[in-house]
Amino acid sequence: MYNNFKSKLKGGQFTVTVEISSPKGTYLNQILQDIRELKDIVDAVNICDNPMANMRMGSIPLAHIIQETLGIETIPHMACRDRNIIGIQSELLGAWALGIKNIFAVTGDAPAKGDHPGAAGIFEVDSKGLIKIIDTLNNGKDLANNTLKGSTEFFIGAAANPAAESLDGEIKKLEEKVLSGANFIQTQPVYDMDVLDRFLEKALLLDVPILVGIMPLKSQRMAINFNSRVEGVNIPLKIIDRMKRGRREGMEISWELAEEIRERGCGVHLMPLGDIEAAVQIIKGLRLPAKKVHDASGTL
Repeated sequence: MYNNFKSKLKGGQFTVTVEISSPKGTYLNQILQDIRELKDIVDAVNICDNPMANMRMGSIPLAHIIQETLGIETIPHMACRDRNIIGIQSELLGAWALGIKNIFAVTGDAPAKGDHPGAAGIFEVDSKGLIKIIDTLNNGKDLANNTLKGSTEFFIGAAANPAAESLDGEIKKLEEKVLSGANFIQTQPVYDMDVLDRFLEKALLLDVPILVGIMPLKSQRMAINFNSRVEGVNIPLKIIDRMKRGRREGMEISWELAEEIRERGCGVHLMPLGDIEAAVQIIKGLRLPAKKVHDASGTL
């Protein structure tokens, strides 16, 4: 059950994921109602793990609830910030027992950036080390080389930033993640197709499927702030100018980006910042017919 995301990516079909954050508390009715709108139009829902170091409900328990309640496949994120290597392995085994098939490995933001600035950051490993841990469990061993009584088979995701200051450095890190066991890539938001093309020219050589990030813009002010304050975000001036027309224009831009991304042989990873309705409209607004974007090995 819940292996359509992997099958679709490896089978060469256009794939769409949407990212959400867990609630800050135990009330789930609203978030489940929102996510229900994504059923049958997305291939999986990403669930952030205490994003920006702000405490929220755990991504893995929420992933289990979503799968059991709504029947939508999930990709919970796991951050290295909050667990040592014993805790990481233990939680991963529990996730597999709960029916979780995908894990997205991230290093995580430092606690000083979040709502518990005095908390200790663990960071025994980074995202590459976490990928190695997941791959080790997939091969039936723990990090102490003990044999497991039943192994995992996680489909492992890794992050990439096409607009990184050093593209060669970013590709090198991505290559190390793939060698460590990463099976697919989801990128940070992309607004410039020239930037994406330079990234894909090298990243596609790694022979793993890529889903390109799109963060729908809500206002011109948001576009200006993102462009000037968020590292790794590069929004062309022509898009900033178009955002004078507001949220609806932001969704139109997102449709256009998604279509161009699909033409380049990649899936789409939407990050709507809690605006599930925007994500629904963008997905339903995709105008190109579905087409094969990868062969069985994940290449163009």
